[in-house]
Amino acid sequence: MSTQDTARFAGKTAIVTGAGSGIGKATALRLATEGARVIASDIAPDRLDALKNEHPDLDLVTVAGDVSSEETITALLAAAGDRVDAVANIAGIMDGFQPAGEVDDATWERVLTINVTATMRLTRAVLPLMVEAGSGSIVNVASEAGLRGSAAGAAYTTSKHAVIGFTKSTSVFYTPKGIRTNAVAPGPVATNIEAPFRSQWAGERLGPIMQTTVPPVAQPEQLAAAITWLLSEDSANVSGVVLASDGGWSAI
Repeated sequence: MSTQDTARFAGKTAIVTGAGSGIGKATALRLATEGARVIASDIAPDRLDALKNEHPDLDLVTVAGDVSSEETITALLAAAGDRVDAVANIAGIMDGFQPAGEVDDATWERVLTINVTATMRLTRAVLPLMVEAGSGSIVNVASEAGLRGSAAGAAYTTSKHAVIGFTKSTSVFYTPKGIRTNAVAPGPVATNIEAPFRSQWAGERLGPIMQTTVPPVAQPEQLAAAITWLLSEDSANVSGVVLASDGGWSAI
């Protein structure tokens, strides 16, 4: 990282969800290291406490809670104050690779709520501040499952396709107001998100496909680099794109 890069977010306020671990944690730390005041959200308070305790030199404000709830959204905006320059919608959960004929209502509703509704609600909440400022950048974390049908179960695949659609719609409406919205589509990443096969049929159908196509597991810091680039002014002419950071999986 160059000397110039270390100040890309100086004086800016960023909100990062899912900041207690994995991609969210790596992104929160990268933004804060580059000068941002980071409002870090996660459902697990202990993870956020560890984040702050491990990095007392960084400007990290933590907000624990379920990001799909309006209560947590309100707390995030209160912590951010009257200006939000960047948002990274990273919090997400996996399904059990259940196909449409096996997915249960609880899994479907929870995955769609966390992966899609929470992204919409936080975006909706920050847009008035960004519109007033005439600037802002939002990055939503989609997935390789948003680009193909063979990377997850019905619920997760649907949710990540929805994130991509939401990203493009938001870009169309708000780019003219100075707000850029983009998405990152990761492949396999070393995070704490569990992805068990709860369907024998899914294992039989997807297992051989994944064995021949899935690239090596990426580190969270590699995704954080792509996310912070899209949030920064280095990507000033980029809006409405889905950046695949998947080790080339989408090219297969």
